[in-house]
Amino acid sequence: MGKSPVIKSTQELKRIATAYYKELETATKDPDKKIAWCSSVGPAELLLAMDFEVYYPENHSAMLGASRTANNFIPISVAQGYSPEICSYLTSDIGAYLKKETPFTKAYGINEIPKPDVLVYNTNQCRDVQDWFSFYANELDVPIFGINSPGFVNELKQSHIRVVADQMKDLTEYLEEITDHPFERKKLQERLKLSLECSTIWLEVLKTATNVPSPLTFFDSCIHMLPAVVLRGNQIAIDYYNVLKEELEIRIEDQISAVSPEKFRVYWEGMPIWGKLRALSDQLYELKSCVVASTYCNSWIFSDFNPNEPFLSMAKAYTNLFINRSETGKMNYLKQMIHEYKIDGIIFHNARTCPNNSNTQYGMPKRLEKQTEIPNLVIDADLNDLNVYSEEQTKTNIEAFVEQLAGI
Repeated sequence: MGKSPVIKSTQELKRIATAYYKELETATKDPDKKIAWCSSVGPAELLLAMDFEVYYPENHSAMLGASRTANNFIPISVAQGYSPEICSYLTSDIGAYLKKETPFTKAYGINEIPKPDVLVYNTNQCRDVQDWFSFYANELDVPIFGINSPGFVNELKQSHIRVVADQMKDLTEYLEEITDHPFERKKLQERLKLSLECSTIWLEVLKTATNVPSPLTFFDSCIHMLPAVVLRGNQIAIDYYNVLKEELEIRIEDQISAVSPEKFRVYWEGMPIWGKLRALSDQLYELKSCVVASTYCNSWIFSDFNPNEPFLSMAKAYTNLFINRSETGKMNYLKQMIHEYKIDGIIFHNARTCPNNSNTQYGMPKRLEKQTEIPNLVIDADLNDLNVYSEEQTKTNIEAFVEQLAGI
């Protein structure tokens, strides 16, 4: 059985991930350090500029999913009154907290998640982050601040941007009280400059997959996106992506493909199925199908950042997300990606507990197929809850889908 070639930079990724979490552990024990929890597409640059160490609970939840332990913890949250139908990131994370377990122990030798001094979220993804962070605010008696973004935006207008920018300015005053030192505009500009550069290089990494054959897959990108999520605003993320980009460019020169031979090019729309990344990667490899691009991995590209207009550009970047756009805006984006990445077929993941990241409920797959003549497959599953995943049905459906692409 063939396998996708290993990306050598992964060893460096493990090193910097370990260093990041060890630093958080150290900060927890240091009375002079402040820790902020931030939603994954929240105003991290502002928190970094205020000298907070920043922790992202969603990354912890993804690790619970990838380690296939989430289902040990979801029932604990359900017993506390949380519905099994809401975000399984939320229910698995809270359940793990209540059981006092974490995948950080096995991965990094850390026995508990870092203790926050403040919780900051942005509803640009969904309302669940508000309820998620509110649990910890009540449980730990920690201050919480939320940015409420306009949702389902068709055309992003200045009025939308100003509303969010004003909330970020209010947040700045709030954070000054917690840190007991003043906000410095220059430090925010420096962090935005680093995040913009990180976004630019991460996009260049992802765009290596426009090459035929592609040097990497969506499953690779789900792993290598970690610096763009938890280390943007830091030079180390930029340094890492320069190394990764160079390795992928060498692959292109040497005609080393992630799937060999690459017969079909597939787009993944929706959240990863974290506990099944390896199984899906292996199956699609055997079917000579390379998942070359996704909406999900592109979600941490913030091209709208402008250090000269820090608050307005942050507001624009964090409101201009795919997940926060109208059906029309999403359709236009997907058409662009189909063309740019030379897509033969699309796999839509209908995640049971993540409706905001599932674009399957209101007819989009059929409309898109009618307009582009690109066939699609809808997989019913979830990001973390494997109890709703049917291994055999999914395998059979993917096999039938690839046969459709082959015209069999």
